[in-house]
Amino acid sequence: MRTNRSFSAAAFAVVLCALAGGLFGRSALSAQDQVSDQYKVFTAALSAVEQNYVGTVESDRLVYGAISGMLQTLDPHSNFMDPRSYAQMRERQEGRYYGLGISIVVLDGEISVATMFEGSPAYQKGLRRGDIIARIEGEDTKGWTSDQAVKRLRGARGTPVKISIKRAGYDSLIPLEVVRDEIHIPTVPAAFMLDGQTGYLRIMDFGENTDAELGRALKDLTDKGMKRLVFDLRGNPGGALDQAIKVANRFLPRGDMIVYTRGRVANSDQDYRATESSDYLAIPMVTLVNRNSASASEIVSGALQDHDRSLIVGETTFGKALVQSVYRVSQGAGVAVTTARYYTPSGRLIQRPWDGTFDEYLTYTLREQDPNRVHKAEDLKLTDSGRKVYSGGGVEPDRRFDGPVDGFNPTRFARLLYSRQLFDSFAQRFSRSGDTRIAPSPTTKPRTLAPDFVVDDAMVAEFKAYVVTEHVKMDEAAWQKDIEFIKAMIHYEIDVDLFGIEASRRNLSGRDPQLQYALTLFPEAQRLLQLGQPGQQRQVAR
Repeated sequence: MRTNRSFSAAAFAVVLCALAGGLFGRSALSAQDQVSDQYKVFTAALSAVEQNYVGTVESDRLVYGAISGMLQTLDPHSNFMDPRSYAQMRERQEGRYYGLGISIVVLDGEISVATMFEGSPAYQKGLRRGDIIARIEGEDTKGWTSDQAVKRLRGARGTPVKISIKRAGYDSLIPLEVVRDEIHIPTVPAAFMLDGQTGYLRIMDFGENTDAELGRALKDLTDKGMKRLVFDLRGNPGGALDQAIKVANRFLPRGDMIVYTRGRVANSDQDYRATESSDYLAIPMVTLVNRNSASASEIVSGALQDHDRSLIVGETTFGKALVQSVYRVSQGAGVAVTTARYYTPSGRLIQRPWDGTFDEYLTYTLREQDPNRVHKAEDLKLTDSGRKVYSGGGVEPDRRFDGPVDGFNPTRFARLLYSRQLFDSFAQRFSRSGDTRIAPSPTTKPRTLAPDFVVDDAMVAEFKAYVVTEHVKMDEAAWQKDIEFIKAMIHYEIDVDLFGIEASRRNLSGRDPQLQYALTLFPEAQRLLQLGQPGQQRQVAR
């Protein structure tokens, strides 16, 4: 068995080296002898470990770890994906797979439902976040890994799987039979009217279907009377480059530069322009971004800002301007290798610098931002109308309003409640009025809520008592300071559980301080839009 594993691992490494040759072309061939010598060092070290290490050796883990370590010496974003990670990445990109429509995590050795996709088979059967999948096909799942559970839950479309769930408030397990189906992962989870003329649209990330989803959402909002748009890219980590280009094209005229890339390998130097006519050039826009908006969302917001098409509101974005090309190398694994840098139309490199260990770079979202950051003279760029923008550190908003957590800027105490998911778990004690998917517990009086429920003083007091039971040291001063955030998150998480993502976003919009600030800026967004209209003289904004 060890011999077979060694051969498999060595073959994997050979394929990876072949990939490197394809990536770097003649420069790699010129160093062929040196690479061959280094490969001998690697295989010799692998052989020594396999033959002499005191513990059990898994050769694939050794090779995977070596490849991962190699890529981590390059930059913060080049990375290796084992077969499971690569498959998950492809599912996110494609936006579909066959299964129940849930994501799971292992908590205290139990398989817990982390998220639900609305309309999925699991959703229709009544599963909820926080449910424990205690049995699958009659087998106890205690101690299972998430991989074990996923393999049993996934399957051919139309086939059933029997599960038993453990839920708070129920004395016994709840048996369910769920029929597997194709699961669509939406990337535009919320699109609705904020008032008679203002549309709101949120893009969660950029997958293979984002532009199509966006097109349908824009048409629906237009049919409902949309005359102006709040475009929400907060917390969007990025995704497919081609989809970012198509999304930007929805709001920019044909011919406008959207982004350009520069790299060292063939075809990495590309200019990407708007190639399609758009029906949405005349509506004023406010685009919301925060410190967790990255990559493809920075391409879109950067292009809209450089062409004076949208007012950018919120926080300085993450600052990732490295293009990763993903390659399937062998045995279902893959590598994401940085092959180019991208630049906004004005010539801005959005990428932030990083230190040798990447520590400061990767903890960026945990630190407070400096609104008075000093820029280098060479980083100055100009938008189409002459407004000043800067290179080298994310997309800076036109109007700053700190709000890293759903538009709020809570204290450290409230962020602790949020990070420990106490709002999520508190929501599990309520159920939707009229929901008959799972019968209520015979021993626990159901706590039912209608869509128009109110977070009253009694519910807040109940949540406060729950926080104490979770061994969180109460900070009364912070509690009072954060009370509006606390109420908003209680309402939001209950909405997510009982009434869906769009309803939760709709209700949160009225409480979201960042979004409410954005709504006051539409006169400025209108003036910005007019700078780019035909026949208008463009002036430099100072």
